[in-house]
Amino acid sequence: MTVRLAASWLALFLLLPALLHAHIIDIEAGKKECFFEDLHKHDKMTVTYQVGGGGHLDIDFWLSDPESRVLGKQVRQSTGTVSITAEKDGRHDYCFSNQMSAIADKIVSFNVHGVIYVGEDADIVAPIEREIRRFSNGLQSIKDEQEYIVVRERTHRNTAESTNSRVKWWSIMQAIGIFAVVGWQVYYLKSFFEVKRVI
Repeated sequence: MTVRLAASWLALFLLLPALLHAHIIDIEAGKKECFFEDLHKHDKMTVTYQVGGGGHLDIDFWLSDPESRVLGKQVRQSTGTVSITAEKDGRHDYCFSNQMSAIADKIVSFNVHGVIYVGEDADIVAPIEREIRRFSNGLQSIKDEQEYIVVRERTHRNTAESTNSRVKWWSIMQAIGIFAVVGWQVYYLKSFFEVKRVI
């Protein structure tokens, strides 16, 4: 029975990283988007987010408990991580707000993961299961860091491509301006050396 239970937990934790992925949402200017998770007492939840586009790349974020008490809040951040341990059973809300912006829409990539609390003295928790959980949490942290790096690289690449495009067009405009000035100078100097005959 215990071996079968340990094998099923092992299969679950090995498949879990494949099922998880970052969520990407668009938040319009002046709006907010809220989500929720149902947690039990002592469950842990972590929300990691990254603003990937729009305006100054900042967003307001807060996480609240079932009584609407704010457990974690970050104001105008481009990236952040908030971790909580539930003190009560119920619906825990987390919101991304773009209400401070009147013009720019924001693109937010976020990840939610957690650990379901099981008491250490419970019979169903074997030492190998504890190690599997610890290993799974470590893998999730690495995965979150990689997703953060991918979003960051995409943001920097977009900025570099935009800068390269502006430099290219500025160089073309300079070349056109130089040829126009050279043409005008040749025409103007040529008029000095024209021979005017009076008949």
